[in-house]
Amino acid sequence: METILGRPFTGQKLGLLKAFLIDNALDYEEGIEFSVILMDNDQILATGSRQRNVLKCIAVSPSHQGGGLAARIITELVKQAMSENINHLFLYTSPWNRSLFSELGFYPITATDDALLMENRKNGIQNFVRALECPTVDGIIGCVVANANPFTNGHLYLIEQAAKRCDLLHVFVLSEDRSLFPAAVRLQLARKAAAGIKNVLVHPTGDYLISSATFPQYFLKDKAKAEQISCALDLAIFAEHFAKPLNITRRFVGTEPFCPVTASYNQQMIRYLPTVGIEVVELPRRIENDEAISASQVRRLMAGQNYDEIKKLVPPATFDYLVSEDGRKLAEILAASKN
Repeated sequence: METILGRPFTGQKLGLLKAFLIDNALDYEEGIEFSVILMDNDQILATGSRQRNVLKCIAVSPSHQGGGLAARIITELVKQAMSENINHLFLYTSPWNRSLFSELGFYPITATDDALLMENRKNGIQNFVRALECPTVDGIIGCVVANANPFTNGHLYLIEQAAKRCDLLHVFVLSEDRSLFPAAVRLQLARKAAAGIKNVLVHPTGDYLISSATFPQYFLKDKAKAEQISCALDLAIFAEHFAKPLNITRRFVGTEPFCPVTASYNQQMIRYLPTVGIEVVELPRRIENDEAISASQVRRLMAGQNYDEIKKLVPPATFDYLVSEDGRKLAEILAASKN
């Protein structure tokens, strides 16, 4: 049996891999960074891949299941990830695969009827949330979750209005590094802007609160429902592992006139969270020049280097960053993408 590694595969091997996955009711996903194939006489027996810190597209030929091939695949993927200092790994799969991947060193985080998220750290999410700053407070504890790409006066307005409606407000800034502004910058700008609001705590989400942009679809038969399934899993993680231990009973969101994906997510949130004891409060966005403030609006102005207009839409800390060397480099990236 031959072990073949690829970064990622191309040509004939990629074609064989895609065909093997289809035969095993899976799809190959673009964006894969590393793959492992076990072959015998030009036939694929098993395979698995990694994209960033997510293992995916793991399959073993039905005729060779139970022979330890899945363990060999996982071992190779983990070893290669460790060589790149990627130590915290996740795996999305169908719920009925729980026992298989549990035996291979992965621990369940949350499952819905359609998807299961696992990680290679026992009690990883519990330890992450337990380490967050959380003073003991009586009364209403609320929450805001934002990407803040970048942090605007719209985000600040939502936080200010939410803070007035509860005794303690947790603000979570997504740690996922798939936005123009790096996660560390987005978190820092949010903390600076909210520093003057006494009952507000700003946290990262770590790797746990997800988005449809990173949720894999390779194991779903109904691809049209992928976004809905992704949102359901994200909301279940929030309710079980964030809201429950932090005693959050109210989640605040701004109205969403621009992005259909976010608007759909908000509607799903409004339907689901009250069923687990969490009230959803939708607040109107802050208006500037007859237009709701949005991060996408700020990015458009950045591309045109219209800093006079930007200054009206963002807190001082955000503006200072935007006119810094790093901020102007991001503006150049946006301008180049428009050409």
